Amino acid sequence: MLHCSAVCAIGAEKILGNEIKQLGYSLRDSTAAGRVKFSVGAVEDVFRCNLCLRVADRVYIEAAAYPADNFDGLFDGAYAVRWQDYFKKNARIVIDKVRLSKSALASERSVQTIVHKAVAQKLCDTWKLSSLPESGNTCAARVYVDHGMVELVIDTSGEALHKRGYRTQGLEAPLRETTAAALLHLALWRRKMPLHDPFCGSGTIVCEAVLFAHNTPPGFLRSFALENLALFNAEPARDIRAREAAKIKTDCVTRISGSDIDPKAVETARANAERACVTIGRALQAAGVDAKIPRPVFEQKSFEELSVDCGAPGVLLANPPYGERLGDREKSEALYGRMGVLFESFADWKKGFITAHESFEQCVAHNAQAKRKLKSGKLDTIFYLF
Repeated sequence: MLHCSAVCAIGAEKILGNEIKQLGYSLRDSTAAGRVKFSVGAVEDVFRCNLCLRVADRVYIEAAAYPADNFDGLFDGAYAVRWQDYFKKNARIVIDKVRLSKSALASERSVQTIVHKAVAQKLCDTWKLSSLPESGNTCAARVYVDHGMVELVIDTSGEALHKRGYRTQGLEAPLRETTAAALLHLALWRRKMPLHDPFCGSGTIVCEAVLFAHNTPPGFLRSFALENLALFNAEPARDIRAREAAKIKTDCVTRISGSDIDPKAVETARANAERACVTIGRALQAAGVDAKIPRPVFEQKSFEELSVDCGAPGVLLANPPYGERLGDREKSEALYGRMGVLFESFADWKKGFITAHESFEQCVAHNAQAKRKLKSGKLDTIFYLF
């Protein structure tokens, strides 16, 4: 059994935990802000998590957990780990981040240096080397120290998982794919419901909705750092890709669309959605299924021109511009004031908006039914559901 953890936007932990349980894995009791701990049976399960989790930004294997209140203890605990089971001889090993909380070990840089020294020393001693060649792929580890307990974890994702591979073009201040996936859960959207993004930008919400609606694993278009580790076996990973591809739904009817007043945004969103749908097509071909996924519809239109064009109630979901993106908070608040028209045009629909403005409800003159704080990167945002 392997102990693992996955990181996500702060505020999305419950969504991520539910995703992990739906994959059939057990959660562990200790969960910190932006981090969910769980256990899997084998290395191939870690590959499956990277492939299938929509809300996770990274997946880690826990290499060690031990108490240390001084740097000697920190070194000894790190040296005791069988790093040779994880890293190849030519790996370039980095300690990419250190997180300290209520720790006697006060210097992140010192912790980083000492753990790296312990890992390198252990590998050199094991392999009878004077120094590591570091000519191969970069492998990253991370250190958490909380109340005197040290956790050493190994990155199995590589590039952050929000980088699905379909969005080669983006616009200013794009929404992360993993955050967009979380919004779909928070808005309680189901694949049979119409969905429209009136500020589609580069199309992230729409693309994530398409992948979700057709049960397509979001990681199909990319590789993972796990594939560079010594414990990785390519054959089970190929089998997992094939099994997950066979689960893609091709017979569901979807009504997913987006619009934007900016013609460049519409063009970019359409191109990104095409790549997302091509991803699904390739996965289906790998599973021996000859089927295509209908493309979402995009149009150049102001949100004030929109109206419901189908009978069934749906979900309006958007990341409208805000001051940090426009460079002018007053302009964004004025725009929010005009967004009241959406509450009339889509009266029977659920409406979800993510923004950094705490006064959003006052601007649109409506009270949200639910609110959720989300922090992805350095930006604090709030998701409002009406």
